[in-house]
Amino acid sequence: QLQFVESGGGLAQPGGSLRLSCAASGFNLDHNIAWFRQAPGKEREGVSCIAFPESKTNSADSVKGRFTISRDDAEKTIHLQMNSLKPEDTGVYYCAVEWGPSSGICSLDATDRRFVYWGRGTQVTVSA
Repeated sequence: QLQFVESGGGLAQPGGSLRLSCAASGFNLDHNIAWFRQAPGKEREGVSCIAFPESKTNSADSVKGRFTISRDDAEKTIHLQMNSLKPEDTGVYYCAVEWGPSSGICSLDATDRRFVYWGRGTQVTVSA
């Protein structure tokens, strides 16, 4: 059974840090993987992604310089290190696999039909 399990969410103060993890089971990480987030009343948006096999990354402008995505193929886990958190980073964070052969460039488009498998999400709240 293919599934993702996200962890690491919680409450952080503005300027603080959190590290999210996304553990895959049922498949290997020889695909592009992306983190998305959804705030209440807003559409799901791409945050950061990492491509296979060269691990090229891409991030939304709103998180560049603050968030870093990485992969541990041995542990089949994708991490998202989030620093300098802002209240607008609040939301449910999901990871998803871009199914199919990788072009070496990953997608941040939540409507991309290649994102077939999603985790259930982990809540991140940034508040004083």
